[in-house]
Amino acid sequence: MQALSDRTAGFTDSVIRRMTRISNQYGAVNLSQGFPDFDPPQEILTRLEQVAREDFHQYSITWGAQNFREALAEKQTQYMGRPVDPNGEIVVTCGSTEAMMAAMMTVANPGDKVIVFSPFYENYGADTILSGAEPIYVPLNPPAFDFDPEALEDAFRQHPKALILCNPSNPCGKVFTRQELEIIASLAQKYDAYVITDEVYEHIVYAPNRHTYFATLPGMWDRTISCSSLSKTYSITGWRLGYTIAPPEITERIKKVHDFLTVGAAAPLQEAVIPGLRFGQEYYDGLLEKYTHKRDLFLQGLDDLGLAHTTPQGAYYVLLDISEFGYDSDIAFCEDLARLVGVGAVPGSSFFREPVNHLIRLHFAKRDETLAEALNRLEQLRRKIPKGK
Repeated sequence: MQALSDRTAGFTDSVIRRMTRISNQYGAVNLSQGFPDFDPPQEILTRLEQVAREDFHQYSITWGAQNFREALAEKQTQYMGRPVDPNGEIVVTCGSTEAMMAAMMTVANPGDKVIVFSPFYENYGADTILSGAEPIYVPLNPPAFDFDPEALEDAFRQHPKALILCNPSNPCGKVFTRQELEIIASLAQKYDAYVITDEVYEHIVYAPNRHTYFATLPGMWDRTISCSSLSKTYSITGWRLGYTIAPPEITERIKKVHDFLTVGAAAPLQEAVIPGLRFGQEYYDGLLEKYTHKRDLFLQGLDDLGLAHTTPQGAYYVLLDISEFGYDSDIAFCEDLARLVGVGAVPGSSFFREPVNHLIRLHFAKRDETLAEALNRLEQLRRKIPKGK
């Protein structure tokens, strides 16, 4: 038989989702895959119950139901600070995962190059390869996870078609400063590149850091595809509702790519989430207060245990330094952590292009009692996984 695709030959399964399966296997507290264990807002759940008995069970318009796009445009107009046209500048997708893939396929031709900051969410490299493009990795340097402007320009000197920007960043929780974003913007303009943003944590940014929508920087609207989702903002990761916002000429192409990828996002769920899109500022203030509390609770617990970790500026992830345990493989460490200690984590090597094996990712999008249980189990970490193993 003929060989299968060369393009996908190097793919593995998602390490993040694999660690969820391992967590389930050992009954571990799952701090690996980033989904909450608390309910979405009641207003959304109430509308979901109503929608089940209404006429929203067939296809919506391919690029999103009209009332969903109008509600989303109204919300994003407020937060982005510029008008967003619900008919010409939005495509509703099956999560931000599809939004990123549709954006990449809209922009990239086979053989093009795309800049990806490292560490990165694992899908970005795969999206680039599936588009037939070649990733160029630029390191974010710990502990601040800043970048060297000269190293970034070296990447742009290879004339990439686009740069992928995750802000706030998964997995390191970095929030790019306006000055850093302006450096990226100036290079994108100088070398005529698109920027594809992943801004799913736009409302989870800890003081004094501030989120800047990249598309709103001077000169960047015309060359930016803003990707996001409702998963993290409304605690509905299983609903798979994402979107792109881009200028009309780019959006027209994204519509066509999206149509042939998935036809459309789930019509009943688009209808059910509309009350959330119409929440006032108090909801987003409350969301940030909730996650600030969870971050402080979890980091204080790690500090009390003497475990070295990063302090995220945004999102809800922490990178834990496991150097003291002497593992050559962070994957093996995470498997032992789930099996012996009962806590699920993601090996950091799945996020870095560089040979990083001493970091693991934990998340704190959980109820306080879940975080307390995870910390209780981590208290046994050094006893159950001795140093130098």
